[in-house]
Amino acid sequence: MQNQEAHFLGVDVGGTHLKIGLVDREGNIIDFVKEDTTSYRDHPEGFGQAFIAGLDKYLSKYPQVKNVGIGLPGMISKDRTTALEIPAIPTLNGFNLKGKLEEKYPKHEFFLENDAAAAAIGEFYFGKDDPSQNFLFITMGTGIGSALVLDGQVFKGSRGNAMEMGHMLSKGAARLETLVGRQGILNIMSRLIDAYPEQAGELVGAELGTHLLVDTAKAGNPVSLMVFEEVARILGEAIVSAIRILDVTDVYFGGGISAGLEFMMPTLDRTIKQYLTQYYGKDLVLKKATLENNAGTLGAAALCFMGSGL
Repeated sequence: MQNQEAHFLGVDVGGTHLKIGLVDREGNIIDFVKEDTTSYRDHPEGFGQAFIAGLDKYLSKYPQVKNVGIGLPGMISKDRTTALEIPAIPTLNGFNLKGKLEEKYPKHEFFLENDAAAAAIGEFYFGKDDPSQNFLFITMGTGIGSALVLDGQVFKGSRGNAMEMGHMLSKGAARLETLVGRQGILNIMSRLIDAYPEQAGELVGAELGTHLLVDTAKAGNPVSLMVFEEVARILGEAIVSAIRILDVTDVYFGGGISAGLEFMMPTLDRTIKQYLTQYYGKDLVLKKATLENNAGTLGAAALCFMGSGL
């Protein structure tokens, strides 16, 4: 990668949308496009070929860009060329996306990464408040994603897909993201509304969603606050296990549900410190990641900074 390159393209690939940003070296988004992927998913040649063809309009629109970072929602090969298991886009499984992109656009460089790891790298390069060289990054959205930044690099594990905390077994042998991913949180919400209807207020009979949960918690709704307490307990216990294995002191939270982190923090802090010795607890930092809604796009762009070392 040429160090003098001023602009990079970050492509955050989701199950329903692409978020594409033109990003400068300081992490400013110069231009941004959100594109529906229905036509990509329905393409007769599969998502991969449609994505490659669709990228042409952005590479033409931004001729100054030579380096493109792409975050994918799932598992990819250790050499960061091939999608392995992308639950939201199964036609990508086994597709050598990087190889095919380089074939089609030989004058460009492409950098692939898991989307949670990309968001962590974005926080490392562009985050406010001087991010640590070592931190556990947890993204709370539809599912639970995670990544470990170790000495400024993504920790990949022996085969390339370490740190899938969302798939850790938790209460009742359920996966963590089944319990406290978006649907799990709505299940907790529904159960507590039924249990405490007299305290649930406007939640009774409402269409449940995480925005409603955050808004009502901000207004002091007792049931909404109980929901965040339960989520924090479950998540906190998983973080205890991760800290014991990784010996990490800094934990950053991203994703849409982190908008409610302030309501989880007291229980998170208490749960984690309850089960850790002083060695682990005394230097512990739990905080919200700083890139918020731009984490995926900025993270994908930041992959270009990592070069072939990623």
